[in-house]
Amino acid sequence: MTVGVREQPRGEGSPRPRPGARPGLVGWLTGLAVLAGVGYRLWLLLRAAPPTNSDEATMGLAALHIARGEGFPVWFYGQQYMGTLEAYLAAPVFAVAGGPSLLGLRLPTLALYALFLLLTWRLTLRLTGDRWFGLLVVALLALGSDRIIKNQLIAGGGYPEMNAAGAALALLALDLATSRPGRRSADTGQPDWRPADTWRPGWRLARWASWGFLAGLMLWVDPLVLPYVAATGAVLVAFCRRELWGAAGALLGAAAVLGAAPLLLHSLLTGRNPLHAVLAAGGANASAGWPDRLHGGLVLGPGLGMGFCAPGQCATWQLWWALALPLLLVIAGVTAWRALRTADSGPAAAGPAPVVSGAVSPRVAGAVRLALVLAAVATLGAYTVSSSAGLTPVESSRYLSCLLISLPALLWPVWAAARHGLRPAATGQHGVGSTLARSIAVVLLAATLGTAAHATWRAAETVPATRAAEARHTELVSTLRQLGVRHVRAGYWTCNRLTFASAEQVVCAVVDDTLRPGFDRYPAYRREVDNAAAPAWVAPAGSPLAEVLDERQRTTPGSLDLVTIEGWRIYLPR
Repeated sequence: MTVGVREQPRGEGSPRPRPGARPGLVGWLTGLAVLAGVGYRLWLLLRAAPPTNSDEATMGLAALHIARGEGFPVWFYGQQYMGTLEAYLAAPVFAVAGGPSLLGLRLPTLALYALFLLLTWRLTLRLTGDRWFGLLVVALLALGSDRIIKNQLIAGGGYPEMNAAGAALALLALDLATSRPGRRSADTGQPDWRPADTWRPGWRLARWASWGFLAGLMLWVDPLVLPYVAATGAVLVAFCRRELWGAAGALLGAAAVLGAAPLLLHSLLTGRNPLHAVLAAGGANASAGWPDRLHGGLVLGPGLGMGFCAPGQCATWQLWWALALPLLLVIAGVTAWRALRTADSGPAAAGPAPVVSGAVSPRVAGAVRLALVLAAVATLGAYTVSSSAGLTPVESSRYLSCLLISLPALLWPVWAAARHGLRPAATGQHGVGSTLARSIAVVLLAATLGTAAHATWRAAETVPATRAAEARHTELVSTLRQLGVRHVRAGYWTCNRLTFASAEQVVCAVVDDTLRPGFDRYPAYRREVDNAAAPAWVAPAGSPLAEVLDERQRTTPGSLDLVTIEGWRIYLPR
């Protein structure tokens, strides 16, 4: 009697090429796509793009204080949520460079993007085994619309590190679920790892610790990635529950506590619950109508948040992604569930699947893909029900940044249909419906690439204006130094940016458009300015604050001396 060996499906679960194998055409193209994505963003950074703001400068000031040893903030200045990981990453750069700079602040975020790109490529190959599909995913992530670039490069808190952490959590969960221990060997009595695990048990424990540490760290940094923590954690529970009752579970828990230690210690010492601050930031204290929430969350949000719209707006034709995304979520979820339920369920006579080092079980791959889909649904749903989606849909679309982690799971069914069509299991032949599905899939992939490329081009067009605005701000800082101005009052979006750009040589306190005290994220600056003899005023030309100060100059002649430079007005008290 002949015993058959069930063949691994092509694509999912296929073995990796042996180490040292020549990369071939697809390998070289993937490498070029990675270099293009990183190079494009480095080109932007060298031109001071995307435009900075006072919130990013606040993170820069925290990094400056850390580098000098003057403070070690747990939270973004002025609030009780959003950890300062970016400041701790930038502080060594400032220390080595001898001072703060916008480029130095953003170099760690560029490294985090490169890490996200590589982790997602690795995750895609592990999930599907298709190098050409890996190239497609990398090419999409190499592009960058206005919103995507801001999320990835601006050190404003949370967004640059979330995607890298989410991809790492999914990859760790995939590897741990794949190489889980099975029956004990009859010869040694030790756990038999399936498939053959190229990593020793010590390395496996390190993976458990890494997953736990990243999960805890993201709880401190930004809770937006928690759907991906929960979904990948569910995969571990489903496939490795026995291990979780032993040393692996204890190590994971200890590492999670270590990662979340800043949050936990601060909450214990102050008695404050960071969850309340997060809910308030999400619009829990405000109200928006359901039509506005649904429009912002399901119509504008997907196109803006996933990189298919021009800077700050979505044209009508770019909103097609809002229709495609729900369909992709359903199709990806159904195909992943089918893979999870039907994989590895062949006849008993078929025997076990070949054990190949580095292979991924189709069942595990299906589970991880389903986890990525469910995390995307949770992210989209949480954003849609929040008031932010209705009140500030354009700016708050950044809350959908994590959806890019799910891109390999969302596009895999479309890619499979584009390459192979729909093959009935009974015949393995294509029919008319299969040809139509293949054509639709090709059009959908082409539209996805084309729309993202157009949004990237539109974002690149804004670089000259951004560079010119940064040059005007540099001239403002230089002029204040030449005038000997040490203390100023200005609007919120001027103050901390000015203080950071001058490395605290100019200290600013916030005022509103009626000259009343505003929101100072770092109260020490307010105290220093209030104690100064004669603080100056700074306002953008044509702003409401400038109009109020001009009116004061007219009503009380001689009280203020005006110095004007391009884009800015400086008012010096006599």
